[in-house]
Amino acid sequence: MKFETIIYEKEGPLAWITLNRPEKLNAINQQMAAEIMLATDKAQCDDEVRIILVKGEGRAFSAGFDLESESDPDLTAEDRVLELKAELHHDFDLIMRFWDSPKPTVAAVHTYCLGGALELAIACDITIAATGCRFGEPEVKFGSGAVAMLLPYVCGPKRAKEMLLTGNDRISSEQAEAWGLVNRVVKPENLLTRAREVALEIARNDQLSVRITKQAINKTYEFGKMRNALKHALELDVAIESTDTEESRQFNAILKRRGAKAAIDWRDRQLGHTGQVKRHDIG
Repeated sequence: MKFETIIYEKEGPLAWITLNRPEKLNAINQQMAAEIMLATDKAQCDDEVRIILVKGEGRAFSAGFDLESESDPDLTAEDRVLELKAELHHDFDLIMRFWDSPKPTVAAVHTYCLGGALELAIACDITIAATGCRFGEPEVKFGSGAVAMLLPYVCGPKRAKEMLLTGNDRISSEQAEAWGLVNRVVKPENLLTRAREVALEIARNDQLSVRITKQAINKTYEFGKMRNALKHALELDVAIESTDTEESRQFNAILKRRGAKAAIDWRDRQLGHTGQVKRHDIG
């Protein structure tokens, strides 16, 4: 099986999936999403593999889903909505693949972990972060929404609303740990070593017991609430992504011509605001 956007490696009972588009900060495009799904299938079918780990090549874990992917310009408006809906459901399935995996999953995160990449990282059972990371869900800045609305279940509704409604993409590793988004923070040079150690600690335990215990923990969230709520939130995200407004049309035109900073600056000027908001730690 030949992969182009990821690297798949076995290390004893561990299967490593490395996001490998470093020139794009490992932004997840449709090809990468498909290859991650194939790689997780490969790990699930391998009886020697007990733990699946995911990490990023180069300067970052991942900047999230690739904003540069475009649909066929010849599609009708109705077909574009159907295509978008199918893509968002595929992205949702990708993230939840790590939550649903019968084999425990571990994410080793460095530098950038944004948007869909954050959702993927927190869908993993264990998340280890290097110091100096930037976490966040900046989708509202781009007229988008969260694909898998896991944040309220991981860090609570108050903190989830603060992150999602402000689009803050500068949550530090230490703040992410305090909010329960990651299990622990380590020095960058120790990131993979610590992720490996945690994975091996789990791998040494009785495999059936580990799988059933993970399932039991997940079901405490899912019975009667989380799964239906996540699917409902996904449908609302489809509405966000597929609804044009005058603001979104102008924003997207500037985004395409001049980039994200120019588009966000344009929106700030419409509000009569210029310059960066100063952020202060609360405590």
